[in-house]
Amino acid sequence: MGQRNQQAVSNDLQRTDRLLAGNREPPLGSHLVTSRRGYLHHGIYVGGCKVVHYSGLAHGLRGGPVEEVPLSRFASRQCVWVRSSAPSGFDVREVIRRARSRVGEDSYRLLTNNCEHFCEWCLRGTPRSLQVEAWLTWPRRVLRRFLPSLRVGPMQADCGVPDSPLRGVVDQAHMH
Repeated sequence: MGQRNQQAVSNDLQRTDRLLAGNREPPLGSHLVTSRRGYLHHGIYVGGCKVVHYSGLAHGLRGGPVEEVPLSRFASRQCVWVRSSAPSGFDVREVIRRARSRVGEDSYRLLTNNCEHFCEWCLRGTPRSLQVEAWLTWPRRVLRRFLPSLRVGPMQADCGVPDSPLRGVVDQAHMH
């Protein structure tokens, strides 16, 4: 993995994520994270060295189904971290049951039903992707940083059209 890509992915890891060392087995029902090209991939550890995950774009541009795979296939020759930032709303058996209940589902959607949405649903009952949320706020943050003069003005608040630097000139031209 390139240094820039490694840096982008490592920025998405959380402070509480723990690197899975060597051949150690993760705790049952744990949320696993591994890096892919430009994003983090998520899955639920179900025991027996198996992970349930939304394969998504793992097989190319066509989204793949929820599947149960060996931990080594999930890792895809990358390091694996155990995400432990927030406690699950369910006990371990229920997390595993929820994960396995969706095996075979083939409704992958990058922005609304991806591997992270799947894991959050298994653990907390609500599908959510912090990566997608960060990606969607990125353009707004960039615009605010580099175009600080763009602020909501009275005209923008009324009709959704930004105030233009030419507004006064145009208004005066219409008055004559």
